[in-house]
Amino acid sequence: MKSSSQVGASSKEEAPGRQPTTTPTRIAAPKTNKGVAKQAAGTPWLFLAPYLILFIGFVLIPIVFGLWISLHAWDYTRPLQPFVGLANYVSLFQPDSPYFESFWSSMQATGIFTVFSVPLLLTIPLAVALLMASKFPGRNFFRAVYFAPYVLGVAVISVLWRYLLDNNIGLVNYYLGVIGLPDNIAWTTSTPAAWVALIGVTVWWTLGFNAVIYLAALQDIPAELYEAARVDGANKWQQFLNVTIPGLRPVLSFVTIVTLIASVNMFGQSYLITLGGPGRETRTAIYQIAETGLRNFQMGNAAAMSYVLTLFLMLLSLIVFWLFREKKEGK
Repeated sequence: MKSSSQVGASSKEEAPGRQPTTTPTRIAAPKTNKGVAKQAAGTPWLFLAPYLILFIGFVLIPIVFGLWISLHAWDYTRPLQPFVGLANYVSLFQPDSPYFESFWSSMQATGIFTVFSVPLLLTIPLAVALLMASKFPGRNFFRAVYFAPYVLGVAVISVLWRYLLDNNIGLVNYYLGVIGLPDNIAWTTSTPAAWVALIGVTVWWTLGFNAVIYLAALQDIPAELYEAARVDGANKWQQFLNVTIPGLRPVLSFVTIVTLIASVNMFGQSYLITLGGPGRETRTAIYQIAETGLRNFQMGNAAAMSYVLTLFLMLLSLIVFWLFREKKEGK
C-alpha cells in the first residue's frame, strides 16, 4: 500500500490542468555554415573549369570569330576588313559566282566519299568485332593488329599508300600482275580508281576504332538473352537481328555520327594521296575551304563555305538521331 505522502504526490502530478514540474530538454538545431554551403555549390564548377576554359578558348570563340569573318571580305594580308554582310553566302548559290562551281563540286566529292565510306565503316568493323568477340587462340594479337593502323597519323598512312598505289613502282599493281589481274591501274590519277583507293585506305586505317567500340558494346549484352533466344529455337542470324542489333542501338547511333563527321571532314587522304585529282574530282569540301582561305587568302569566303558545310552536317546528324530514336510501343 502507498503511504499518504506518496498518494498526495501522485495526485498532484496527475491533477488535470496543472503543468508538470519538469520541463523537457530542447535540442538545439544544428547551425548551418553558409561558407561551406557556398563552397559546395561552386565545387562542380571548379572541376569543370579546365574543360570550360579549353571549350571557350578553342571551340566557342573560334565559332563566333569564324561567323564574324564570314560577314567580311576578310584578307589577313590587309589591315582593313570590309563588312559585306551575307554576300559571301550569296556568292555560293549564284551560278555566275567564281566560288559556285568549285564549292559545289567539292561538296559533290565529299558526298561521294561519305556515301561509300560510311556504310563500309559501319558494317566491316561490326563483322570484325563479332569475330574478335569469339574465343580462339591468338585473339588478343589479332585485336591489336586490327587496331594498330589507327594509331598512325594521316600523313604516315597517306604517304605510305601513295607509294604502294603508284602506277609505276607501287606494290599493289605488282602483286595484281603476279596473280593475273590488270596491273596498270592508275590508282591516284584516274577515276573511279582514285575513289576506290581513298575509300579503301580510309576503311583499312580507321576500322579498328569502330571495331573496338563495337567489341566493348558486344560484351555488355547479357549472355542470358542469347541463351533465351537459343531456347526459343532462334538460329545465329535471328539472334543477331533480335538480340545483337537491339543491344547495339545506342552504340550504333554514336558510331554512325562519329563516322559521318569524320567522313565529311576528310582532307588528309585526298591532299596527300591524289592531290585532289584527277583534275578536281577528289577535292573535298575541306580541301576547297583550306585552299580558298589559306592559299588564296579569301578567309571570308572560306568561312562561309565552312558554315554551309556545317549546316549540311547538322541536318545529316538530325536524320541519324531520328533513325536511331527509341520507338515507343504502339507507334
